[in-house]
Amino acid sequence: MEYDLILKNVGRFITLDQVEKEFFLSLFEVKRFNKKEFLLRAGDIARFDYFTNKGCLKIYKIDEKGTEHISMFAIEDWWSGDMASFILQKPSHYYIQALEASEVLQISRSNYDLLFEKIPKFERFYRILYQRSLVSFIERSDQNNSLHAEERYRSFIQKYPSLIHRVSQKNMAAYLGVTPEFLSVLRKKMLAK
Repeated sequence: MEYDLILKNVGRFITLDQVEKEFFLSLFEVKRFNKKEFLLRAGDIARFDYFTNKGCLKIYKIDEKGTEHISMFAIEDWWSGDMASFILQKPSHYYIQALEASEVLQISRSNYDLLFEKIPKFERFYRILYQRSLVSFIERSDQNNSLHAEERYRSFIQKYPSLIHRVSQKNMAAYLGVTPEFLSVLRKKMLAK
């Protein structure tokens, strides 16, 4: 099991000595999920926060009409989970599902709290992580409210070029808020330009 990726991720914002690294890593459990396997289902309480070491996850809701709305994809070097359910220990409104065979490092709520207690500098790390997540959420919300579907698609492929070949047209459409058929027409139109 490689821990280089998570240590590099953390190392962007805080510096850990060897003892701190070992303690930090000891709080995580390695979990592997098959394609289409669920890490979390709506109605369950989020018991873990996740770091994707390998693979691709999708985080989504299903509306009253049964339509899937993807809020994010989580590939290698990304954190994910349902933070509201994880922190408040209330039932989740989200599903987290592996789009590929995936390997995650998961931390429980009790280990998460222990991490802050034993290595307070992790409060800085998570503050930065959450601030960036909030900025990303606000930008995405603004795009959904102000950009046409073609502009949202262009923004997606510019911001996440590696996902284009890893995510199905159906999942990309659910992320962009359009039907797969509309996305197909949009792609053809863009290729014709």
